[in-house]
Amino acid sequence: MRLVVDLNRCQGYAQCVFFAPDVFALHGEEALVYDPHPDEVQRERLARAVAACPVQAITAEGLDGTGETGETAAGTGEAVLHGR
Repeated sequence: MRLVVDLNRCQGYAQCVFFAPDVFALHGEEALVYDPHPDEVQRERLARAVAACPVQAITAEGLDGTGETGETAAGTGEAVLHGR
Protein backbone atom coordinates (compact mmCIF):
# COMPACT_ATOMS: atom_id res chain seq x y z
CA MET A 1 0.00 0.00 0.00
CA ARG A 2 1.03 3.56 -0.60
CA LEU A 3 -0.54 6.72 0.83
CA VAL A 4 -0.46 10.20 -0.64
CA VAL A 5 -2.01 13.30 0.93
CA ASP A 6 -2.93 16.10 -1.49
CA LEU A 7 -1.68 19.23 0.28
CA ASN A 8 -3.76 21.49 -1.91
CA ARG A 9 -6.91 19.84 -0.58
CA CYS A 10 -5.98 19.00 3.02
CA GLN A 11 -7.47 21.49 5.47
CA GLY A 12 -6.26 19.94 8.72
CA TYR A 13 -9.54 18.46 9.95
CA ALA A 14 -7.50 15.46 11.23
CA GLN A 15 -10.21 12.85 10.72
CA CYS A 16 -7.47 10.56 9.41
CA VAL A 17 -5.66 10.87 12.76
CA PHE A 18 -8.81 9.78 14.58
CA PHE A 19 -9.41 6.71 12.39
CA ALA A 20 -5.79 5.58 11.88
CA PRO A 21 -3.61 6.99 14.68
CA ASP A 22 -0.82 4.51 13.97
CA VAL A 23 -0.46 5.92 10.47
CA PHE A 24 -1.36 9.63 10.79
CA ALA A 25 -0.40 12.18 13.44
CA LEU A 26 -0.46 15.94 13.83
CA HIS A 27 2.89 17.51 14.59
CA GLY A 28 2.12 20.90 16.09
CA GLU A 29 -0.74 22.78 14.47
CA GLU A 30 0.53 22.93 10.92
CA ALA A 31 2.07 19.60 10.00
CA LEU A 32 0.54 16.23 9.29
CA VAL A 33 2.96 13.34 9.64
CA TYR A 34 2.05 9.99 8.09
CA ASP A 35 3.57 6.71 7.06
CA PRO A 36 3.41 6.62 3.25
CA HIS A 37 3.86 2.81 3.31
CA PRO A 38 1.73 1.49 6.19
CA ASP A 39 1.54 -2.14 7.27
CA GLU A 40 -1.16 -4.35 5.79
CA VAL A 41 -2.71 -4.76 9.25
CA GLN A 42 -3.81 -1.11 8.98
CA ARG A 43 -5.90 -1.76 5.85
CA GLU A 44 -9.35 -1.48 7.50
CA ARG A 45 -8.44 1.63 9.51
CA LEU A 46 -6.95 3.26 6.42
CA ALA A 47 -10.11 2.60 4.43
CA ARG A 48 -12.09 4.38 7.14
CA ALA A 49 -9.60 7.26 7.27
CA VAL A 50 -9.74 7.74 3.50
CA ALA A 51 -13.54 7.67 3.53
CA ALA A 52 -13.73 10.07 6.50
CA CYS A 53 -11.62 12.83 4.94
CA PRO A 54 -14.13 15.64 4.34
CA VAL A 55 -12.10 17.07 1.44
CA GLN A 56 -10.98 13.72 -0.04
CA ALA A 57 -7.29 14.63 0.27
CA ILE A 58 -6.02 11.07 0.87
CA THR A 59 -5.23 8.60 -1.89
CA ALA A 60 -4.41 5.02 -0.94
CA GLU A 61 -3.00 2.81 -3.68
CA GLY A 62 -3.39 -0.91 -3.12
CA LEU A 63 -6.04 -0.44 -0.45
CA ASP A 64 -8.42 -2.77 -2.27
CA GLY A 65 -5.98 -5.65 -1.91
CA THR A 66 -4.95 -5.83 -5.55
CA GLY A 67 -1.45 -4.57 -4.82
CA GLU A 68 0.26 -1.34 -5.66
CA THR A 69 0.07 0.22 -9.07
CA GLY A 70 2.88 2.36 -10.38
CA GLU A 71 6.22 3.10 -8.81
CA THR A 72 6.77 4.01 -5.20
CA ALA A 73 7.67 7.64 -4.68
CA ALA A 74 10.34 8.60 -2.19
CA GLY A 75 9.15 10.79 0.65
CA THR A 76 9.37 11.45 4.31
CA GLY A 77 5.66 11.30 5.01
CA GLU A 78 5.63 14.79 6.51
CA ALA A 79 3.33 17.33 5.00
CA VAL A 80 2.63 20.95 5.85
CA LEU A 81 -1.07 21.75 5.96
CA HIS A 82 -2.36 24.77 4.09
CA GLY A 83 -5.28 26.74 5.50
CA ARG A 84 -7.69 25.50 8.10
